[in-house]
Amino acid sequence: MAISLIAALPVHADFLGKFGDWEAHARSDGGTKVCYAASVPQKSTGDYTKRGDIFLLVSHRPADKMFGFISLEAGYTYDPKAKITAKIGSNAFSMFADGGLAFAYQDKPLVDGMIRGADLMIQGTSSRGTLTTDTFSLTGFTAAYKAASKACGVE
Repeated sequence: MAISLIAALPVHADFLGKFGDWEAHARSDGGTKVCYAASVPQKSTGDYTKRGDIFLLVSHRPADKMFGFISLEAGYTYDPKAKITAKIGSNAFSMFADGGLAFAYQDKPLVDGMIRGADLMIQGTSSRGTLTTDTFSLTGFTAAYKAASKACGVE
C-alpha cells in the first residue's frame, strides 16, 4: 500500500509515520501548515477499464479553521448528479462531488465513525455512468489521525 499512496500524495510532505493501513503527513501549503492522515483502498470494484489514483485524506488546515476535513480522490470525474455514499457498518454518510473529488457534507460524524469502525466503503458513479465501490480499512486510522492532529497542534 505505501508505494501507491506515497506516489499519489503531494510532494514535499513530511512523513509522520505509518499506522496500520494509514499514514500521517504534514506539509506547508503557501506558508500554512497542513497535516493529514491518508490511505488507499484495500479493494475497488466497478466495471471500468482505466482509473487514476484513489486515496482518502482526513486533513487539518488550522489557518483556514478546517479540522478533520475529509476528501476522496476518486481516480475519475464524478457524475455531478449522482449520489455518493460513505458507509461504516450500518451508518451511512452523504458526500458530494466536485470533479474528481468527493467531500463529506458533515466531516465530524464521519471522522467519529472512522475512529470506531473497521472498514469504510464509499460508493459513487463516474461521469460515464460507472458505479464504483472503494473499501478502505480503518486499521490504524485513529493513530494516524492523532499523529496528524499533533503535528498541526489540533486537540
